[in-house]
Amino acid sequence: MLSFEENELLSRVGPGTPMGELMRRFWQPILLSEEVPERDGAPVRVRLLGEDLVAFRDSNGNVGMVDYYCPHRRASLFFGRNEEAGLRCVYHGWKFDIAGDCVDMPSEPAESNFKDKVKIKAYPTVEAGDCIFVYMGPPEVQPAFPHLEWTRVPSSHRLVMRWIQDSNYMQTIEGDLDTSHVSFLHRWFDPNNRPRGVGRRIKNGKDMTVIDGSPKLIVQETDYGFIYGSRRNIGDGEYYWRCTQFILPAYNLIPSPTWPTTGHAWIPIDDDHTSVFSFTYDPHEPISESQAEMRRATTMEMERVHHKTMDGHIIDGWHDIRRMDNGFLIDRDLQRTFNYTGIPFGRSQDEAMTDSMGRIVDRTREHLGTSDTAIIFARRQLLRMARELQEGVEPVAVQDPAAFNVRAVDVVNTTSDFKELLATDGHLAKGTA
Repeated sequence: MLSFEENELLSRVGPGTPMGELMRRFWQPILLSEEVPERDGAPVRVRLLGEDLVAFRDSNGNVGMVDYYCPHRRASLFFGRNEEAGLRCVYHGWKFDIAGDCVDMPSEPAESNFKDKVKIKAYPTVEAGDCIFVYMGPPEVQPAFPHLEWTRVPSSHRLVMRWIQDSNYMQTIEGDLDTSHVSFLHRWFDPNNRPRGVGRRIKNGKDMTVIDGSPKLIVQETDYGFIYGSRRNIGDGEYYWRCTQFILPAYNLIPSPTWPTTGHAWIPIDDDHTSVFSFTYDPHEPISESQAEMRRATTMEMERVHHKTMDGHIIDGWHDIRRMDNGFLIDRDLQRTFNYTGIPFGRSQDEAMTDSMGRIVDRTREHLGTSDTAIIFARRQLLRMARELQEGVEPVAVQDPAAFNVRAVDVVNTTSDFKELLATDGHLAKGTA
């Protein structure tokens, strides 16, 4: 349980907020590259950390990320003309390049130097992992791009999807840090009915996460965030270990018994919405079309939308067709006979739970147990780092980009000790790409 003040500090990410300032110290994915595919193509409306932006790919193929509003009369640059290496406001023709410099001001006299005095807010971008990343922090502390393994494998070895979720970023992170819910929320009564794209370990015909629904959690802090092990006793002197990685500021790597494996980035659009990046990758071989289709088919049913935020602003992206306003299309017959929830897709199941808490959950009314150990640790870590930044202490995590090159671990082992497990199988947690 958090106090009201702690919950506010943890949840609020807009400009000037302690958590928002911490988030701005990291590179953040903001769009899929396919969302801005063409040089001189249509601009895309985005919002990140409470700031409204427009993305465009210029004539040289570089991606610009600039303020949504023209600095002249505050008209929207979404309507702008993307031409000749810049985005031109259609109101009075002011044109800006990806660095934010005004390169043309045809509404002013030719001899005027006014355009040299006007600049639009612009952020640096990097394309990696079929995504567009942006850095929104102070230029003087801009870090090197992190060595995230999923961004470093060939594109043929990777599938990335993105959608908008209607709840605060921290609720979505906590869903991935909650390993015990897998034993219940994602349970299929007959393992043979489980979607083929969902990998689980089976022993004596039973899902190992169901054999022991009360795992013991152990957390170990790292330079990049933390790793936690969930230990399930599956009998015969064996333990099923699912070791989840939390990578700062908002990534989870999900344990899987086989390749390809999956992770998520939970990127705050604003206080009430999250941009979810789901990446599936295999460092050893390409992902086949059948594997990609299976992954898409077992994630959720999505539709392309022009999403209206709580304050009425429009952002572009995808959204689950199952939402709170249609009860996530819950099927009570399915719930009685096939699975625990009556919702057929794993991500929709998670989304139903986190969105049902409200846009920002009231953590003052929680009653946390031992299964919430990793969630408690993540909250404390982020709160500590946000407070330290307010005191002038920059986050250490961004200083070593190679530290981010890690994996989740999913193993059956006879050891009951987490430190011993990492000592013997810790190499499994290191990425190679």
